[in-house]
Amino acid sequence: MSAPAEAAPSGYHASDGAAYERFLGRWTRRLAEPFVEFARLPPAADVLEVGCASGSLALALAAKQPVGRIVALDIAEPYIAFARARDGAERVAFEVGDACSLRFADGTFAAVLAQLVLNFVSDAPAAVRQMRRVTRSGGVLAASVWDFRGGLVFQRLFWDSAAGIDPEAAAARDRLFSHALALPDGLTELWQAAGLEEVERGSLTIRMEFASFEDYWGPLLGGQGPVGSYVGALSPKGRTRLEACVRAAYLSGARDGPRSLTASAWAVRGVVP
Repeated sequence: MSAPAEAAPSGYHASDGAAYERFLGRWTRRLAEPFVEFARLPPAADVLEVGCASGSLALALAAKQPVGRIVALDIAEPYIAFARARDGAERVAFEVGDACSLRFADGTFAAVLAQLVLNFVSDAPAAVRQMRRVTRSGGVLAASVWDFRGGLVFQRLFWDSAAGIDPEAAAARDRLFSHALALPDGLTELWQAAGLEEVERGSLTIRMEFASFEDYWGPLLGGQGPVGSYVGALSPKGRTRLEACVRAAYLSGARDGPRSLTASAWAVRGVVP
């Protein structure tokens, strides 16, 4: 997700769209397809994406789905600038905006989506109320968040390694992995509290394919999100020590080379009364 150039109120560091794309964007593109299938958008719907980051979901919609107007916003200006420069961006209205204070009139969209962002929004219930407000009656609200605790292997590998050598990393891991919205019923309860109907929960799984340890490790050094913030604050000695521990976990007693790691997200879908 998002923050104006440095860090959002949630603490998510979001300063570089290209670095985010290398860190996570290549995987959000892969998650977009099952997420859109789960969301079951109305035909030719006008769609808003909240927290679009580098634009993966919105661009996937523009390329493959029979939707109408697509608007995608994020609070991080560097991410929006990167998204606007991508192939296919002319089909999406990318703009800087706050999920908790949407500028659109009531009932503007037939569907509103949020992929991997609500656990980083400063006030998730307020954001969902705004998402519901700008969705017309009978429209769809759908969201997903990573299952950090049980389904995101590439981050467990990093955080568990770091937590074994640094209490501050353990505290950061625990905050991230125990966030209410990253737990199995977190999104479902949020949707129900917002008064949405026909609420259903899903689990979406992709695979992350890494060519080597460097392909895994390098993107973590780009300064984005909690991982980037943590690594960037380490001393050179601390970073070297952490890299050795994470490398050992990645290799797991075998030679360096390709690894295929599962990544699962919780998803929720509801209908506006």
